[in-house]
Amino acid sequence: MQVEVSVQDVFFQDAQDLNSTIGAETWETWFQQWLEALYPHIPPAPSYELTLRLTDDAEIQALNAQYRHQNLPTDVLAFAALEVDCPQPPVELLASLPVYLGDIVISVATAQRQAQQQGHSLPTELAWLAAHGLLHLLGWDHPDEASLTGMLNQQEKLLMMIGLSIKQD
Repeated sequence: MQVEVSVQDVFFQDAQDLNSTIGAETWETWFQQWLEALYPHIPPAPSYELTLRLTDDAEIQALNAQYRHQNLPTDVLAFAALEVDCPQPPVELLASLPVYLGDIVISVATAQRQAQQQGHSLPTELAWLAAHGLLHLLGWDHPDEASLTGMLNQQEKLLMMIGLSIKQD
């Protein structure tokens, strides 16, 4: 399975430092491992594409206001390209084209604050948020406590796959 990840971090002030911590190849490897683990629950395709944008609080607040009508910064937004009720293309076409999953946007400033509050590293928090965003792209949601718990447990499994761990309260 091939995963193509476009990492966009042009609005993050310390992009150079962040890139030396988590490079595009690392992100691609993480997403590939996660998608392989989740493969039974996603549409079969020869490859998958998604965009990861690392940004600041101002940009994510603008996106949150525009798309969720909440005028405040948040940690992660996911814009899924796959819709459950959309007509599916013919199987032959799916077999030859990559599936575009959507876009994940993470506020590095919020991630940094959360990492400090939780007592773990920025890369761990970014991976946690990216895993959360990926699950949203694949149709997971958390409208109630039970589904949130299930999603958080899945995120923990995904982090453990890449050698990271987060303590949940």
